[in-house]
Amino acid sequence: MVKYRKILEYHFDGMTQRTIEVAVGSSRHTIRDVVNKAKERGITKLTEEMTDNWLEDFLFPEKRPQARGYLQESWDYVHKELAKRHMTLRLLHKEYCQRAKEQQVLPYAYRTYCEHYRNYADKYKVTMPLKHKPGESIEVDWAGTTLKLIDRETGEDIKVYIFVATLPFSQYSYAEGFLDMKSSSWLMAHINMFKYFDGVPETLVPDNLRTGVNKPDYAEPIINESYRELADYYQTVIVPTRVRKVKDKSSVEGAVGFISRQIIASLRNTQCFYLEDLNALIWEKLVELNHDPFQKKKGSRHSVFDEEEHAYLKPVRQPDYELTEWRIAKVQLNYHIQVERNYYSVPYEYVQCDVEARLTKNLIEVYFNQSRIASHKRFKSQIDQYSTLLDHMPDHHRMHAEHTPESVRIWAKEIGDHTLEVVDRILKQQVEKRALKILMGIQNLENKYSPQLIEDSSEIILSITEHPVLSTFKTIIKRQHEHKNKTESSRSKSIRANEDYGFSRGSDYFGGKNHEE
Repeated sequence: MVKYRKILEYHFDGMTQRTIEVAVGSSRHTIRDVVNKAKERGITKLTEEMTDNWLEDFLFPEKRPQARGYLQESWDYVHKELAKRHMTLRLLHKEYCQRAKEQQVLPYAYRTYCEHYRNYADKYKVTMPLKHKPGESIEVDWAGTTLKLIDRETGEDIKVYIFVATLPFSQYSYAEGFLDMKSSSWLMAHINMFKYFDGVPETLVPDNLRTGVNKPDYAEPIINESYRELADYYQTVIVPTRVRKVKDKSSVEGAVGFISRQIIASLRNTQCFYLEDLNALIWEKLVELNHDPFQKKKGSRHSVFDEEEHAYLKPVRQPDYELTEWRIAKVQLNYHIQVERNYYSVPYEYVQCDVEARLTKNLIEVYFNQSRIASHKRFKSQIDQYSTLLDHMPDHHRMHAEHTPESVRIWAKEIGDHTLEVVDRILKQQVEKRALKILMGIQNLENKYSPQLIEDSSEIILSITEHPVLSTFKTIIKRQHEHKNKTESSRSKSIRANEDYGFSRGSDYFGGKNHEE
């Protein structure tokens, strides 16, 4: 039997093939084949399990004795097929059994079939593609180690938190620094991550952090509303890990450690004043990390991603998702909610109700039971400002809010020129707040008296005084109304008197007219 282990031991020790030939008693052709196969399979050092039998099966699988009567499977084909979405060993075994039936040979049982594939995967591949499919998921998390910026004014250190994302299939990774771990930073990290990967996976796998998950639950976790909206926009699904189950996102945990060693540690003494400069250095290191060749197999993270995984990602939706933030607020008695020390109105029917406020860059939307009830332009760099819509007010509040000098002038102009003159004089002679109260009293007279009577009374008051007041106006319009009623009453009695007569027969009735008869 060929001494595979001895040949490789001598080769790794630097011995020539001629010397190895003498030492192990094998031909140089055999030695050359063994050395070349070892290079192809990525063997760079020997372990205890690598016996001669193990090495023969690993390096020369074609030399294994075949089980008599059983259809032999191409395990390399099985391995490639399993990398496809929705593919399982059960389905491949079913197809294998169908081929065996057509060729009239015995198939392996499913258990034996799986065992053969597992042996193949353990020997020929670094990992088995049973758990992760290309483009299936992205695992995301914050790194525990931080970097720092230097404050130009005080010289103090400013913490920079590192966001890390990894595609489990290819181990292709992304990293970016932020000044905090708030919801806005978390969402922006995802938007930039999708751009970097130039694609969107089927699922996002975060930890149970507060910016991503409101309430952890194995079956039905409650996702943060802003995070859920982002996932809906990019047509992906959020599947948080189980609580305290780091193996559920082992890829990103490994990437966090790897990036901490390769990037964060190497930049620990770097002095930067701006976050943009620090991120530029992080991305420079990230390119090197993703292009570094694997130690135990061919290629790199970037080559595996580019050749095998990128095609399975969904296109990134354009334009970019607009960042949103959700907050809970209670409607105050003045039918306003407080957001960032500013106040926004909602319909007064929702007073004392808890509502949800959706904050975007330029807009604030208010929701009650998932229905939008109000929308306002967002105040920026201001505090204690009110945004109030008239439609949200009760009727009496709306009337007061709409009672302005301009609105009173418009009303007076519709009544008549004399009324408009009265309004102008009152506004000119009184403080605006007091003037508006007087004019409100005059406007309320329209509920009792006709517009023409108001116009007539305005003409009279202008003729007797240059300083009209409400009490005088009321007295005049009351007397005008009473005079009008008396006049109409007298006219009515006169008409009834004139119409109070008996029935009169004409001359024809008494024979004053000749009849032909």
